[in-house]
Amino acid sequence: MRFSRRTDWNTEESELARAHRLRAQAGLPLADLTASNPTRCGFQYNPRLLQALVDPHALDYDPQPLGSLRARQSVSSYYSEHGVTVDPKQIVLTVSTSEAYSFLFRLLCDPGSEILVPQPGYPLFDYLAVLDDVGIKPVALVYDQGWQIEPEGFRRAITPQTRAIMLVHPNNPTGHFTKPWESQELAQLCRQFDLSLIVDEVFLDYRISDDGISAAGQSFASGLEDVPVFVVSGLSKIAGLPQMKASWIVATGPGREQALQRLEVIADTFLSMNAPVQCALPVWLEERAAIQGQIRERMAANLGVLDNELARLSEVHRLEVEGGWYAVLRIPAVESDERTVLALLEQGVWVHPGYFFGMAESGWLVVSLLAPEAEFSTGVTTLVNYLRTHQGSNMTLL
Repeated sequence: MRFSRRTDWNTEESELARAHRLRAQAGLPLADLTASNPTRCGFQYNPRLLQALVDPHALDYDPQPLGSLRARQSVSSYYSEHGVTVDPKQIVLTVSTSEAYSFLFRLLCDPGSEILVPQPGYPLFDYLAVLDDVGIKPVALVYDQGWQIEPEGFRRAITPQTRAIMLVHPNNPTGHFTKPWESQELAQLCRQFDLSLIVDEVFLDYRISDDGISAAGQSFASGLEDVPVFVVSGLSKIAGLPQMKASWIVATGPGREQALQRLEVIADTFLSMNAPVQCALPVWLEERAAIQGQIRERMAANLGVLDNELARLSEVHRLEVEGGWYAVLRIPAVESDERTVLALLEQGVWVHPGYFFGMAESGWLVVSLLAPEAEFSTGVTTLVNYLRTHQGSNMTLL
């Protein structure tokens, strides 16, 4: 049998994955500081969320490529609460943000086209792009008293094959919210080189302020002057419901009508979202405040624990985070992060090495703020104690 080159991945189990699997199979204690699935983190969900799936209207098969009008109206109302007017006709429902990306890659790109993506960033994009014969070109975020976009880096990365710039707002895992000056710089590049802007806003509702966890940031759904903008979001983070598979695209800017016509054909080809989910979507969005409140409270508590523990270890720094539910730690680059993560796993703590998100091979760890508080506290205390004991107090940051 001959297979496509686009699926020619190395699927062998990594050393990290194998060590984690063996520890779990052995039933040994493990503080999981990578937790990103809110349904596994001890939050309380209203039973009404499941009752919404038994709407009798779901028995009527009425295929609408862009999604049912009622479901799209509920998404429109979500943006209204963010101070942004979005016509339901601008919205395309998808089963996941991954599918939304695939739709947009097919809309904007030919085989061999490129998308510019800030790095550090979520590694899933590489797989999605390869499946659609699109190239991902990373452009480095810089850190100077906070994460920043470096516009000249994007300019240098643009080639005739470039079709779009993609942002995660706020970024995963750095938590960087795109500032107005940064969006204007990127908009200028998009106008100059005829590019579109794709913005992932799944973490938009989890802004971290100086005095704790606050409300949402500003959405790109309001658009940018003379720039095609496609906003991607969904219930995975907004309502803490990754298992319900409900996401969307909001199209704004010049060429919107033609883009939506083409997206409708793409969506009609697959007709992915099922009727019960579309019927339940308004209820899930209405109920999001309850789970968001729990998540924000958990994040604030865990961030406080993390900072208190790190105060005992001056050589390790938590980088500034503005949103999302991850924190990036700068550690002394005295050995590879993989070695550090394996050693921490032996101590009963599971964290992400920074290179998982495109950082250097040494000097970075990433922790989730979503874990139950007792588990998080145990894990962070063990992490700090390990770094103090095994890497010494005379460490030098590279």
